[in-house]
Amino acid sequence: MEPVPEDWTRALAIVAHPDDLEYGGSTAVAKWTAQGKTVVELLATRGEAGIDGMDPEEAARVRSVEQVEAARAVGVENVEFLDLADGILEYGLPLRRLLAEAIRRHRPEVVLSLNFRDTFPGGGFNMADHRALGLAVVDAMRDASNRWVFRDLDLEPWQGVRFALFGGSPECTHYVDVTGHLDAGIASLEAHKVYFAGLGEEFDAREFLTGLVGPAGEQVGVTHAMPFELIEP
Repeated sequence: MEPVPEDWTRALAIVAHPDDLEYGGSTAVAKWTAQGKTVVELLATRGEAGIDGMDPEEAARVRSVEQVEAARAVGVENVEFLDLADGILEYGLPLRRLLAEAIRRHRPEVVLSLNFRDTFPGGGFNMADHRALGLAVVDAMRDASNRWVFRDLDLEPWQGVRFALFGGSPECTHYVDVTGHLDAGIASLEAHKVYFAGLGEEFDAREFLTGLVGPAGEQVGVTHAMPFELIEP
């Protein structure tokens, strides 16, 4: 794996649900915000379908609060929600349009998202929302750069996205050295207390993240590293 270039100042993180970013991606965000970079988080849904024993409206409220807390733990002040329906995201022009609008509005140099491949590393089929959202992210970067696509947005095209990073991919090509920022990443994942309690499972955020960034760091010669798939628009 090669190191992710860090000679940029603005990133837009786009994921499907509250907690998606915190399984490693937010540890990299903690490093970037500590460097003075600006990161905005955009969530397609509020995760209202994620807790079986909780009414969706209450789950949406609670999980939105937890996401804002998770973002604060890694230095992100701006968290936006598209309020699309959790569990039934559909790839297509409406989703691409919403994402292209956000890219044109925020004008990021880097886009951060989650694995959209069919499987996760080591197996296990990826969920539909992740697959639909991630593919739309890839296409929306190009849509946002073309002034003749989605002309009704009345926003200038943005051709400044250099690359997108997808965490949790089985095809990782790059890494971010997150040495010294693991505790912030753990705090961001631990912010999703109600969500993990609702799953009825014991979950150790420190064990999970250390088990991810430790071996990756050893592979590339640093203490802790977060692997990503890098795709250029």
